[in-house]
Amino acid sequence: MGLVYALGAYLSWGLVVPVHFRLLSGFSPSHILSVRILWSCLFAILLVLLWRNRVRTPFPLRPRHALLFASAGLIGVNWLLYLQAVNSGHLLDASLGYYINPLVSVALGALVLRERLRPLQLVAVGVAAAGVGIAVVLAGTLPLVALELAISFALYGLVRKVVGVDPAVGFLAETLILTPAALAWALSSPEPALPSDPRDFALLALTGVTTALPLIWFAAAAERLRLATLGLMQYIAPTCLLALSVLAYDEHVAPHAIPMFGLIWLALALYAFDLLRAGRAARERAPGETAAPTPRAMRV
Repeated sequence: MGLVYALGAYLSWGLVVPVHFRLLSGFSPSHILSVRILWSCLFAILLVLLWRNRVRTPFPLRPRHALLFASAGLIGVNWLLYLQAVNSGHLLDASLGYYINPLVSVALGALVLRERLRPLQLVAVGVAAAGVGIAVVLAGTLPLVALELAISFALYGLVRKVVGVDPAVGFLAETLILTPAALAWALSSPEPALPSDPRDFALLALTGVTTALPLIWFAAAAERLRLATLGLMQYIAPTCLLALSVLAYDEHVAPHAIPMFGLIWLALALYAFDLLRAGRAARERAPGETAAPTPRAMRV
């Protein structure tokens, strides 16, 4: 089920969300962010009320739940950076950021959570890292926006994995934390939070849905999957962003980016092959056979 949640989140971020926010290009990124937080909070409250019999409450509160303040700040920064990239016509920069992001997630999983990688998985990560490194060297510049997107979201994924709360409750807590600042900005902004144009009103209101659902799915996937697997699956979203930017919005792929995409897809193929091989070995193991005590290495 974790793989299904991850696919839903990454396909939404790669296709649905960028198209949605490009339709709101008449508003400033900061205004969209403030309204997005407010509508997301309302939608999260509705979800928790509807799913109250299935939602796991975090009570009694534990010290680690205070990390939700950190995750709220990280996702707020990430949203603003993403909106600025999308609405300024830099989908390719956003795509590069989310190509780099999985490498940061894998590194955090190994350094912080002590997740172990099998040899072929290490090769896959190295190939993907080489692809990104080649693109940066050939471009001759450090992609700051891409790096900021990558680091902020990788840290967000790490915090949500560590905090261990129900996805819907965690998202509601984050939006409630961000709501006072969002409300203050929306009230002081010259742009209308509730525009009279029905189309603009509907598009702004739907930001709650297109924000909440993928993030809740992502949090659900983070609880069920290794951070390394979750990180490498994130290549789905930037690949969709890349295709969208070229095919729908007439952006052009620079020559230095072509080797990166080829090496990244090779890395994905290697990692997928390793997962399939490990899964087959686990299924073929006799029911009564005692497995070697390496659960982290065998988890998807």
